[in-house]
Amino acid sequence: MEIEGKVALVSGAGSGIGRASVQALAAAGAKVIVSDVDERAGEETAELIRSAGAEASFVRADVTEESDIEQMLAVAQSTFGGLHIVHNNAGILAAGPRFPRTPPERFMRVIDVNLRGVLLATYHAIPLIERSGGGVIVQTASSAALTPHPMHPIYAASKAGVLNFTRSLTHLEEESNIRVNCICPALVRANLTSHAAGLMSDAEREPFVRYRERISELPHVTLDAVAEAVLTLVRDDSLNGKACHITAESVEML
Repeated sequence: MEIEGKVALVSGAGSGIGRASVQALAAAGAKVIVSDVDERAGEETAELIRSAGAEASFVRADVTEESDIEQMLAVAQSTFGGLHIVHNNAGILAAGPRFPRTPPERFMRVIDVNLRGVLLATYHAIPLIERSGGGVIVQTASSAALTPHPMHPIYAASKAGVLNFTRSLTHLEEESNIRVNCICPALVRANLTSHAAGLMSDAEREPFVRYRERISELPHVTLDAVAEAVLTLVRDDSLNGKACHITAESVEML
C-alpha cells in the first residue's frame, strides 16, 4: 500500500519503537495520529513531526480503557477524515520479581496493555479502516513470542498472544481489504525496562537492574531498523499474517 496521503495511528508513540514508527510513517507522507498515555512525551513526538513538515495530532489514550481506544480512533477520523494504517505498539513489562513472585495486579496489567489493548484496538479500528477503503494493521509483538523467555514469562505470554492473533486474522484481507502483520524485534534500546524498574521497590529493583546490565552488553536492534520493518509491512501487499523477526543481524519474515 502506498503510504503517501494515508492516515496512520500509532499507540505508545511517545518514545522508543512507537516514536520511530510514527516518524517514519510521517516522513513517508502519512498524516499521523500520535497516541500515548504520557501526554508530555506524546506531544513531544507530535511536535517533532510537525517541525519536520508533516501533519501530526496527539491524543492521550490508555489502551486498557476501551473508551480511550474509541476516542483515539475517533480523533483520527475527525482530524484527518479517515484511517488506513494502525500500529498497535503500546506495551509494558511486569514490574517486580519474576513470576510467580510478581503480584497478580502487576502481571495482569501486562496482559491488559500488551494483549487486551491490541485486541480492543484492532476490533474498533477495523470498521474505520473498512470505511476508508482498506488498509494495514501492524502489531508489536516481540522475539519473546517466538522462544521461551524465563526472565519475563508473562510478557512472553502476552506477545505470543499478539503473534497468534495476528496470524489468525488473514481472512480480513478478503473480507475487508485489511492486512494484519506484526513485528517481532529482539533487544531494542527503548524504555520498557526503565519503566518497569521505576515501579519496583528497592529490593525488587536490584536483581532487575543486574539483568538489565547483562543484556545491555548484547547486540541490540536499532529503532531505525524496526521502523523500516513497519514500513515494509505496510507497503508490501503480499504480506499478510506475517511476523517480521528483527535481530541485530537480520530481518526475516515468518
